[in-house]
Amino acid sequence: MRRALLLIPSTSYRARDYLDAARRLDIEIVVGSDRHQALHAFSGGRSLALEFTPIGEGVARILEYACRFPLSAIIGTDDETAVLAAAASRVLRLPHNDPESVANSRDKHRFRQVMARAGVRSPWFKRISLEEDLEATARSISYPCVLKPLNLSASRAVIRADDVAGFVAASRRIRRILGNTSGPGHSTPGNSILVEAFIPGREVALEGLLERGRLRMLALFDKPDPLDGPYFEETIYVTPSRLPQDRQREITAEVDRAASALGLREGPIHAELRVNEGGVWLVEIAARTIGGLCSRMLRFTQGVTLEELVLRHALAWPTDGLTWHGDAAGVMMIPIPRAGRLRGITGLDAARSISAIDDVIISVAIDDCLVPLPEGDRYLGFIFATADAPVDVEKALRCAHQQLAFDIEQAAA
Repeated sequence: MRRALLLIPSTSYRARDYLDAARRLDIEIVVGSDRHQALHAFSGGRSLALEFTPIGEGVARILEYACRFPLSAIIGTDDETAVLAAAASRVLRLPHNDPESVANSRDKHRFRQVMARAGVRSPWFKRISLEEDLEATARSISYPCVLKPLNLSASRAVIRADDVAGFVAASRRIRRILGNTSGPGHSTPGNSILVEAFIPGREVALEGLLERGRLRMLALFDKPDPLDGPYFEETIYVTPSRLPQDRQREITAEVDRAASALGLREGPIHAELRVNEGGVWLVEIAARTIGGLCSRMLRFTQGVTLEELVLRHALAWPTDGLTWHGDAAGVMMIPIPRAGRLRGITGLDAARSISAIDDVIISVAIDDCLVPLPEGDRYLGFIFATADAPVDVEKALRCAHQQLAFDIEQAAA
Protein backbone atom coordinates (compact mmCIF):
# COMPACT_ATOMS: atom_id res chain seq x y z
CA MET A 1 0.00 0.00 0.00
CA ARG A 2 1.24 3.48 -0.88
CA ARG A 3 1.87 5.84 2.04
CA ALA A 4 1.42 9.61 1.81
CA LEU A 5 2.25 12.23 4.42
CA LEU A 6 -0.44 14.89 4.80
CA LEU A 7 0.90 18.08 6.39
CA ILE A 8 -2.08 19.84 7.90
CA PRO A 9 -2.46 22.49 10.62
CA SER A 10 -4.52 21.44 13.62
CA THR A 11 -6.85 24.39 12.94
CA SER A 12 -7.59 23.28 9.35
CA TYR A 13 -10.98 22.12 8.08
CA ARG A 14 -9.33 19.80 5.54
CA ALA A 15 -8.38 16.64 7.48
CA ARG A 16 -11.60 14.66 7.09
CA ASP A 17 -11.94 15.25 3.34
CA TYR A 18 -8.38 14.12 2.63
CA LEU A 19 -8.71 11.08 4.88
CA ASP A 20 -11.99 10.10 3.23
CA ALA A 21 -10.31 10.42 -0.16
CA ALA A 22 -7.41 8.24 0.96
CA ARG A 23 -9.78 5.52 2.15
CA ARG A 24 -11.54 5.49 -1.22
CA LEU A 25 -8.17 5.15 -2.97
CA ASP A 26 -6.83 2.57 -0.49
CA ILE A 27 -3.89 4.81 0.41
CA GLU A 28 -2.28 4.90 3.84
CA ILE A 29 -2.27 8.46 5.12
CA VAL A 30 0.07 9.72 7.82
CA VAL A 31 -1.16 12.97 9.32
CA GLY A 32 1.64 15.41 10.10
CA SER A 33 0.31 18.13 12.38
CA ASP A 34 1.62 20.81 14.70
CA ARG A 35 -0.70 19.44 17.40
CA HIS A 36 -0.79 15.67 17.25
CA GLN A 37 -3.68 15.16 19.64
CA ALA A 38 -6.07 17.45 17.77
CA LEU A 39 -6.21 15.11 14.75
CA HIS A 40 -5.54 11.81 16.45
CA ALA A 41 -9.20 10.72 16.24
CA PHE A 42 -9.08 11.02 12.44
CA SER A 43 -5.65 9.48 11.85
CA GLY A 44 -6.24 5.93 13.08
CA GLY A 45 -2.99 6.09 15.01
CA ARG A 46 -0.94 7.04 11.94
CA SER A 47 0.22 10.52 12.87
CA LEU A 48 3.40 12.55 13.10
CA ALA A 49 3.84 15.49 15.46
CA LEU A 50 6.13 18.19 14.09
CA GLU A 51 6.56 21.95 13.81
CA PHE A 52 6.11 23.51 10.39
CA THR A 53 8.77 26.15 11.07
CA PRO A 54 11.75 26.40 11.05
CA ILE A 55 11.69 24.50 7.76
CA GLY A 56 14.98 22.70 8.44
CA GLU A 57 13.70 21.20 11.67
CA GLY A 58 10.49 20.07 10.02
CA VAL A 59 12.40 18.44 7.16
CA ALA A 60 14.67 16.61 9.61
CA ARG A 61 11.64 15.28 11.49
CA ILE A 62 10.07 14.03 8.25
CA LEU A 63 13.29 12.38 7.11
CA GLU A 64 13.61 10.62 10.46
CA TYR A 65 10.10 9.25 10.01
CA ALA A 66 10.66 8.31 6.35
CA CYS A 67 13.70 6.21 7.27
CA ARG A 68 11.37 3.91 9.22
CA PHE A 69 8.23 4.30 7.11
CA PRO A 70 8.97 5.08 3.45
CA LEU A 71 6.79 7.76 1.88
CA SER A 72 5.42 7.90 -1.65
CA ALA A 73 4.18 11.50 -1.49
CA ILE A 74 4.05 14.55 0.77
CA ILE A 75 1.13 16.97 0.49
CA GLY A 76 0.89 20.38 2.12
CA THR A 77 -2.80 21.22 2.41
CA ASP A 78 -2.55 24.87 3.50
CA ASP A 79 -0.37 27.94 3.15
CA GLU A 80 1.36 27.11 6.42
CA THR A 81 2.56 23.70 5.20
CA ALA A 82 3.23 24.16 1.48
CA VAL A 83 6.89 25.21 1.78
CA LEU A 84 7.74 22.40 4.20
CA ALA A 85 6.08 19.84 1.90
CA ALA A 86 8.15 21.09 -1.04
CA ALA A 87 11.41 21.10 0.93
CA ALA A 88 10.95 17.60 2.35
CA SER A 89 9.84 16.22 -1.04
CA ARG A 90 12.98 17.61 -2.67
CA VAL A 91 15.23 15.82 -0.17
CA LEU A 92 13.28 12.57 -0.58
CA ARG A 93 13.24 12.97 -4.39
CA LEU A 94 9.47 12.93 -4.57
CA PRO A 95 7.47 15.03 -7.06
CA HIS A 96 7.61 18.59 -5.81
CA ASN A 97 7.77 22.30 -6.49
CA ASP A 98 10.92 24.22 -5.80
CA PRO A 99 10.64 25.40 -2.15
CA GLU A 100 11.75 28.91 -3.09
CA SER A 101 9.01 29.10 -5.73
CA VAL A 102 6.42 28.14 -3.13
CA ALA A 103 7.86 30.65 -0.66
CA ASN A 104 7.69 33.37 -3.33
CA SER A 105 4.01 32.63 -3.91
CA ARG A 106 3.40 32.75 -0.16
CA ASP A 107 5.06 36.14 0.45
CA LYS A 108 2.91 38.85 -1.13
CA HIS A 109 5.80 41.27 -1.72
CA ARG A 110 8.06 38.66 -3.27
CA PHE A 111 5.14 37.51 -5.41
CA ARG A 112 4.68 41.03 -6.78
CA GLN A 113 8.40 41.33 -7.47
CA VAL A 114 8.42 38.09 -9.47
CA MET A 115 5.33 39.12 -11.44
CA ALA A 116 6.80 42.53 -12.26
CA ARG A 117 10.08 41.02 -13.46
CA ALA A 118 8.17 38.55 -15.64
CA GLY A 119 6.08 41.30 -17.21
CA VAL A 120 2.82 39.96 -15.78
CA ARG A 121 0.22 42.73 -15.50
CA SER A 122 0.61 44.15 -11.96
CA PRO A 123 -0.48 47.18 -9.91
CA TRP A 124 2.11 49.49 -8.41
CA PHE A 125 3.29 48.15 -5.07
CA LYS A 126 5.56 49.05 -2.18
CA ARG A 127 6.74 47.30 0.95
CA ILE A 128 6.67 49.48 4.06
CA SER A 129 7.54 49.05 7.71
CA LEU A 130 4.82 49.71 10.28
CA GLU A 131 7.52 51.23 12.47
CA GLU A 132 8.22 54.15 10.12
CA ASP A 133 6.51 57.53 10.03
CA LEU A 134 3.10 56.39 8.77
CA GLU A 135 1.77 59.88 8.07
CA ALA A 136 4.79 60.75 5.93
CA THR A 137 4.45 57.46 4.07
CA ALA A 138 0.72 58.04 3.59
CA ARG A 139 1.38 61.38 1.91
CA SER A 140 3.60 59.68 -0.66
CA ILE A 141 0.98 57.08 -1.68
CA SER A 142 -1.54 57.21 -4.53
CA TYR A 143 -5.15 56.36 -3.69
CA PRO A 144 -7.16 54.20 -3.52
CA CYS A 145 -4.73 51.55 -2.30
CA VAL A 146 -4.83 48.27 -0.42
CA LEU A 147 -2.72 47.42 2.62
CA LYS A 148 -2.06 43.76 3.39
CA PRO A 149 0.25 41.64 5.59
CA LEU A 150 2.95 39.75 3.75
CA ASN A 151 1.75 36.24 4.53
CA LEU A 152 -1.66 36.02 6.16
CA SER A 153 -4.48 34.37 4.19
CA ALA A 154 -8.28 34.48 3.82
CA SER A 155 -8.24 38.30 3.44
CA ARG A 156 -7.28 38.71 7.07
CA ALA A 157 -6.00 42.24 7.84
CA VAL A 158 -6.44 43.32 4.21
CA ILE A 159 -7.81 46.88 4.21
CA ARG A 160 -8.50 49.49 1.53
CA ALA A 161 -7.50 53.12 2.14
CA ASP A 162 -8.88 56.04 0.14
CA ASP A 163 -6.88 58.90 1.69
CA VAL A 164 -4.08 59.75 4.11
CA ALA A 165 -6.24 59.40 7.22
CA GLY A 166 -7.55 56.05 6.05
CA PHE A 167 -4.01 54.83 5.34
CA VAL A 168 -2.77 55.72 8.81
CA ALA A 169 -5.81 54.15 10.50
CA ALA A 170 -5.50 50.97 8.42
CA SER A 171 -1.76 50.69 9.14
CA ARG A 172 -2.30 50.99 12.86
CA ARG A 173 -5.12 48.45 12.77
CA ILE A 174 -2.99 45.95 10.86
CA ARG A 175 -0.16 46.47 13.35
CA ARG A 176 -2.54 45.54 16.18
CA ILE A 177 -3.74 42.46 14.29
CA LEU A 178 -0.18 41.30 13.63
CA GLY A 179 0.65 41.83 17.28
CA ASN A 180 -2.12 39.40 18.21
CA THR A 181 -1.23 36.83 15.55
CA SER A 182 0.77 33.75 16.43
CA GLY A 183 1.32 30.29 15.06
CA PRO A 184 3.13 28.63 12.16
CA GLY A 185 3.52 30.62 8.99
CA HIS A 186 2.52 33.93 10.57
CA SER A 187 5.87 35.64 10.89
CA THR A 188 6.10 39.09 9.34
CA PRO A 189 9.80 40.10 9.33
CA GLY A 190 10.37 43.70 10.37
CA ASN A 191 6.66 44.21 10.93
CA SER A 192 6.37 45.00 7.22
CA ILE A 193 3.30 45.05 5.01
CA LEU A 194 2.59 45.41 1.31
CA VAL A 195 0.83 48.45 -0.11
CA GLU A 196 -0.48 48.22 -3.67
CA ALA A 197 -2.91 49.99 -5.96
CA PHE A 198 -6.53 48.95 -5.59
CA ILE A 199 -7.57 46.98 -8.67
CA PRO A 200 -11.21 47.68 -9.60
CA GLY A 201 -13.38 45.15 -11.39
CA ARG A 202 -15.00 41.79 -10.81
CA GLU A 203 -13.09 39.08 -9.01
CA VAL A 204 -12.75 35.45 -10.06
CA ALA A 205 -10.83 32.43 -8.79
CA LEU A 206 -9.20 29.61 -10.71
CA GLU A 207 -8.62 26.11 -9.37
CA GLY A 208 -5.93 24.28 -11.28
CA LEU A 209 -3.54 21.37 -11.31
CA LEU A 210 0.04 21.64 -12.53
CA GLU A 211 1.42 18.53 -14.21
CA ARG A 212 5.13 18.87 -15.12
CA GLY A 213 4.65 22.57 -15.63
CA ARG A 214 1.45 22.27 -17.68
CA LEU A 215 -1.60 23.97 -16.18
CA ARG A 216 -4.85 22.08 -16.20
CA MET A 217 -7.78 24.32 -15.34
CA LEU A 218 -10.18 22.42 -13.07
CA ALA A 219 -12.74 25.14 -12.35
CA LEU A 220 -13.19 28.87 -12.82
CA PHE A 221 -15.33 30.59 -10.19
CA ASP A 222 -17.27 33.82 -10.39
CA LYS A 223 -17.50 35.88 -7.19
CA PRO A 224 -20.78 37.72 -7.78
CA ASP A 225 -20.60 39.92 -4.67
CA PRO A 226 -18.56 43.14 -5.14
CA LEU A 227 -15.22 43.10 -3.34
CA ASP A 228 -14.44 46.80 -3.21
CA GLY A 229 -13.50 47.17 0.46
CA PRO A 230 -12.81 48.54 2.92
CA TYR A 231 -12.46 44.83 3.82
CA PHE A 232 -12.43 41.91 1.41
CA GLU A 233 -14.53 39.17 2.95
CA GLU A 234 -15.33 36.53 0.35
CA THR A 235 -18.82 35.06 0.29
CA ILE A 236 -20.10 33.31 -2.84
CA TYR A 237 -18.17 31.18 -5.36
CA VAL A 238 -20.07 29.84 -8.40
CA THR A 239 -18.81 27.68 -11.25
CA PRO A 240 -18.80 27.50 -14.23
CA SER A 241 -18.01 31.14 -14.81
CA ARG A 242 -20.45 33.27 -16.78
CA LEU A 243 -17.64 35.27 -18.38
CA PRO A 244 -17.22 35.03 -22.18
CA GLN A 245 -15.08 32.13 -23.33
CA ASP A 246 -12.36 34.37 -24.74
CA ARG A 247 -12.04 36.10 -21.35
CA GLN A 248 -11.89 32.72 -19.60
CA ARG A 249 -9.08 31.63 -21.90
CA GLU A 250 -7.26 34.88 -21.12
CA ILE A 251 -7.60 34.20 -17.38
CA THR A 252 -6.24 30.67 -17.73
CA ALA A 253 -3.34 31.89 -19.83
CA GLU A 254 -2.46 34.58 -17.29
CA VAL A 255 -2.46 32.06 -14.42
CA ASP A 256 -0.31 29.72 -16.50
CA ARG A 257 2.10 32.57 -17.16
CA ALA A 258 2.24 33.52 -13.47
CA ALA A 259 2.81 29.94 -12.30
CA SER A 260 5.62 29.56 -14.83
CA ALA A 261 7.20 32.83 -13.70
CA LEU A 262 7.14 31.65 -10.10
CA GLY A 263 8.63 28.30 -11.09
CA LEU A 264 5.67 26.24 -9.89
CA ARG A 265 5.44 22.94 -11.77
CA GLU A 266 3.56 20.30 -9.77
CA GLY A 267 0.35 19.97 -7.82
CA PRO A 268 -2.69 22.09 -7.06
CA ILE A 269 -2.84 25.85 -7.36
CA HIS A 270 -5.50 28.36 -6.37
CA ALA A 271 -5.41 31.78 -8.04
CA GLU A 272 -7.38 34.96 -7.35
CA LEU A 273 -7.76 37.50 -10.15
CA ARG A 274 -9.47 40.77 -11.03
CA VAL A 275 -10.95 41.46 -14.46
CA ASN A 276 -11.61 44.97 -15.80
CA GLU A 277 -11.32 47.00 -19.00
CA GLY A 278 -7.53 46.96 -18.59
CA GLY A 279 -7.41 43.17 -18.75
CA VAL A 280 -6.74 40.35 -16.29
CA TRP A 281 -4.81 41.09 -13.08
CA LEU A 282 -3.33 38.49 -10.75
CA VAL A 283 -4.17 39.21 -7.13
CA GLU A 284 -2.36 36.15 -5.79
CA ILE A 285 -1.57 32.53 -6.55
CA ALA A 286 -1.08 29.79 -3.95
CA ALA A 287 0.47 26.32 -4.23
CA ARG A 288 -2.53 24.63 -2.62
CA THR A 289 -6.20 23.92 -3.23
CA ILE A 290 -9.13 26.18 -2.41
CA GLY A 291 -9.49 26.69 1.35
CA GLY A 292 -11.99 25.75 4.03
CA LEU A 293 -14.65 23.24 3.04
CA CYS A 294 -15.17 24.90 -0.35
CA SER A 295 -13.72 21.95 -2.26
CA ARG A 296 -16.84 19.95 -1.42
CA MET A 297 -18.70 21.69 -4.25
CA LEU A 298 -16.30 20.19 -6.79
CA ARG A 299 -16.97 16.76 -8.25
CA PHE A 300 -15.25 15.16 -11.20
CA THR A 301 -15.85 12.00 -13.24
CA GLN A 302 -17.45 9.18 -11.21
CA GLY A 303 -17.84 11.45 -8.20
CA VAL A 304 -14.09 11.91 -7.67
CA THR A 305 -13.35 14.71 -5.21
CA LEU A 306 -10.68 17.39 -5.48
CA GLU A 307 -8.75 15.71 -2.67
CA GLU A 308 -8.77 12.41 -4.58
CA LEU A 309 -7.49 14.20 -7.65
CA VAL A 310 -4.65 15.77 -5.66
CA LEU A 311 -3.69 12.43 -4.11
CA ARG A 312 -3.76 10.67 -7.48
CA HIS A 313 -1.48 13.32 -8.96
CA ALA A 314 0.93 13.19 -6.02
CA LEU A 315 1.26 9.42 -6.47
CA ALA A 316 1.73 9.78 -10.27
CA TRP A 317 -1.52 7.97 -10.98
CA PRO A 318 -3.42 8.85 -14.19
CA THR A 319 -5.83 11.78 -13.88
CA ASP A 320 -6.48 12.70 -17.53
CA GLY A 321 -9.91 11.05 -17.62
CA LEU A 322 -11.16 12.92 -14.56
CA THR A 323 -13.10 15.95 -15.71
CA TRP A 324 -15.73 18.33 -14.31
CA HIS A 325 -19.13 16.58 -13.97
CA GLY A 326 -21.04 19.34 -15.77
CA ASP A 327 -23.55 20.72 -13.23
CA ALA A 328 -23.30 24.27 -11.98
CA ALA A 329 -22.17 24.40 -8.35
CA GLY A 330 -21.40 26.93 -5.69
CA VAL A 331 -20.62 27.63 -2.09
CA MET A 332 -21.35 30.50 0.25
CA MET A 333 -18.92 31.10 3.07
CA ILE A 334 -21.23 32.41 5.79
CA PRO A 335 -19.78 35.71 7.04
CA ILE A 336 -19.63 36.70 10.70
CA PRO A 337 -21.94 39.72 10.98
CA ARG A 338 -20.55 41.09 14.25
CA ALA A 339 -18.25 40.27 17.14
CA GLY A 340 -19.54 38.41 20.18
CA ARG A 341 -20.39 34.97 21.53
CA LEU A 342 -22.56 32.65 19.43
CA ARG A 343 -25.59 31.68 21.51
CA GLY A 344 -27.82 30.02 18.94
CA ILE A 345 -28.80 29.47 15.30
CA THR A 346 -32.26 29.26 13.77
CA GLY A 347 -33.44 28.54 10.25
CA LEU A 348 -31.16 25.61 9.42
CA ASP A 349 -34.00 23.29 8.39
CA ALA A 350 -35.56 26.03 6.27
CA ALA A 351 -32.21 26.75 4.59
CA ARG A 352 -31.59 23.08 3.84
CA SER A 353 -35.06 22.70 2.34
CA ILE A 354 -34.42 25.32 -0.37
CA SER A 355 -34.42 23.80 -3.85
CA ALA A 356 -30.86 23.22 -5.18
CA ILE A 357 -29.30 23.39 -1.69
CA ASP A 358 -27.14 20.33 -1.00
CA ASP A 359 -26.07 21.09 2.55
CA VAL A 360 -25.57 23.75 5.18
CA ILE A 361 -22.62 23.16 7.50
CA ILE A 362 -22.01 25.28 10.59
CA SER A 363 -18.31 25.14 11.43
CA VAL A 364 -18.31 26.99 14.75
CA ALA A 365 -19.71 25.72 18.03
CA ILE A 366 -22.34 27.32 20.21
CA ASP A 367 -20.64 29.57 22.81
CA ASP A 368 -17.65 30.17 20.54
CA CYS A 369 -16.37 33.74 20.36
CA LEU A 370 -16.82 35.26 16.90
CA VAL A 371 -14.45 37.79 15.37
CA PRO A 372 -15.32 39.27 11.94
CA LEU A 373 -12.81 40.43 9.35
CA PRO A 374 -10.38 42.07 9.16
CA GLU A 375 -9.32 40.73 12.59
CA GLY A 376 -10.98 37.32 12.22
CA ASP A 377 -9.79 34.32 10.23
CA ARG A 378 -12.82 32.06 9.88
CA TYR A 379 -16.44 31.87 8.74
CA LEU A 380 -19.61 30.73 10.49
CA GLY A 381 -19.98 27.88 8.03
CA PHE A 382 -20.67 26.90 4.44
CA ILE A 383 -23.75 26.57 2.22
CA PHE A 384 -23.51 24.29 -0.84
CA ALA A 385 -25.73 24.21 -3.92
CA THR A 386 -25.93 22.57 -7.35
CA ALA A 387 -28.30 23.34 -10.22
CA ASP A 388 -28.53 23.36 -14.00
CA ALA A 389 -27.30 26.94 -14.32
CA PRO A 390 -24.96 29.23 -12.32
CA VAL A 391 -27.70 31.84 -11.85
CA ASP A 392 -29.88 29.25 -10.10
CA VAL A 393 -26.99 28.25 -7.83
CA GLU A 394 -26.40 31.86 -6.81
CA LYS A 395 -30.11 32.42 -6.18
CA ALA A 396 -30.36 29.30 -4.00
CA LEU A 397 -27.32 30.27 -1.93
CA ARG A 398 -28.67 33.74 -1.24
CA CYS A 399 -32.13 32.40 -0.40
CA ALA A 400 -30.72 29.81 2.01
CA HIS A 401 -28.58 32.42 3.74
CA GLN A 402 -31.64 34.62 4.26
CA GLN A 403 -33.29 31.81 6.25
CA LEU A 404 -30.49 31.77 8.82
CA ALA A 405 -30.48 33.87 11.97
CA PHE A 406 -27.58 33.96 14.42
CA ASP A 407 -27.99 34.92 18.06
CA ILE A 408 -24.72 36.66 18.90
CA GLU A 409 -24.24 38.05 22.37
CA GLN A 410 -22.23 41.25 22.19
CA ALA A 411 -18.96 41.12 24.07
CA ALA A 412 -18.79 43.25 27.21
CA ALA A 413 -17.09 46.59 26.67
